Formats: sequence, C-alpha cells, structure tokens
Amino acid sequence: MARELISKNATKSVYRDGDKAVKVFCQGFPKAEVLNEALISARIEAVGGINIPRIQEVAVEEDGCWAITKDFIEGKTLQQLMDENPDKQDEYLNQMVDLQLMIHSKTCPLLNKLKDKMARQISEIEDLNPVNRYDLLTRLDSTPKHVKLCHGDFQPNNIIVKPDGTMYVLDWVHATQGNASADVARTYLLFCLENQEKADKYMDLFCQKTGTDKRYVQQWLPLVAAAQLTKKRPEEQELLHNWLNVFDYQ
Repeated sequence: MARELISKNATKSVYRDGDKAVKVFCQGFPKAEVLNEALISARIEAVGGINIPRIQEVAVEEDGCWAITKDFIEGKTLQQLMDENPDKQDEYLNQMVDLQLMIHSKTCPLLNKLKDKMARQISEIEDLNPVNRYDLLTRLDSTPKHVKLCHGDFQPNNIIVKPDGTMYVLDWVHATQGNASADVARTYLLFCLENQEKADKYMDLFCQKTGTDKRYVQQWLPLVAAAQLTKKRPEEQELLHNWLNVFDYQ
C-alpha cells in the first residue's frame, strides 16, 4: 500500500501507511529534536491513562531524512467536528476541557519543567525591550511551582475523535511538567488567534470546572505570548505584542 500524504509544512510531512502514521522530517532537521520528540511521546505512553498514538519506530529513510512511525488513529480532529457541527460547539468544548483536566491530573517527573522552558524562550526573543524581558522573567520566577502534566499545544487540531467517540491526543513534543493554568493560558491564546468568542467560552468552562479565579489564568497571558513570539509568525505579532504589556487584569 502506497503512503498517503496527510499533512505537510516547512519541516515535516506526515503520511498514512496502512495502520501506521509516518512523520518524515526535512533534510537537515536536527537529530536531537527528532529523538527528543520520540522520547517525550514514550514517556507520556508510560504515564498511562491517556490515549495517544503509540510509537512503533524511529528510523532514517533512504534519502537520509529522519522519521517517526506511530499508530494511525482513524477519526476526525475535534476541529473538524466543530466546523461540521457548529450547533455542538459547547458540547465539544466541554469534552475538550474535561480531557485537558484529566491530563493535568497526571504527573511525569522526567519531563522538562515548564518554567525553565519559558525562561529560555523569553531570553531568546531578539526584539524584546530589556525592561519588558526583566519584568517577564521576574513574574515567571514568582509563579507557583507545580508539577502537573502540561501538553503545551492543547487545541482541537491535536485531538482525534474516533468513530466510537474515544479521544486521542496528538503532538506531545511541547509537553512539560508545570502549572496547569499556564497550559490553559496557552490554549486560550491559540483560540484567540482564531475566534475570541470560542476562547472566552473555553476559559469560562475551565474556571467553572476547577473553581479557578480567571485572573490566576490571565496572569500567564503575557508569559505565554512572549513564548509564542519565538515562533516568529508574522500574522500573530500584533496580538502577542499587545499582550506583552498587559500585566494586570480586572
């Protein structure tokens, strides 16, 4: 059976090969990053209780490109379902938040710490005012130290829903251990880049289900915005820079 291209971007292509999904990285993609992605996924597998595609193989293709082979999960992304069934958006958001809370209930001590990763990202931003950088790093250092499992890129496109309703979570490369509210702030940011109304509903749901003061999550927004700036996506720059200067919420 010939491979079927599922998705492609500047650094990788993902193919379906029967019951397998093969992620092929571009020529020159750092070996360390490929192996780190595989290691993180293996560690999440070991946590247990979370449906994720199981890693089958890490190999080098004939053309010298690195590839990671995982189980192929048949189904639709939660984003596809939201687009196809707008009347069920609230139901899907509710399921999504419950899934994220289940992930936050887990721990994975061998993962990198979220605060350490964010500190590196903030330090790497080239065009950040030194005063802003200092303020952001000081604020980050003062946040509570938690060790909850955080996905780091939790969004509807990274959730596959099988025909029987079982949800699988993809793309764990950004997973860390840290504060759940930082993970929620990151998801909120991703929603804001697409749809503010959906973002606000998501935030309200999380705060209602956990009894969390919304301001506690919002204090992370300048920090996750700064971390997102390291991706250098022109279409996001205006929103992210606006958030950098917002430190107090009503």
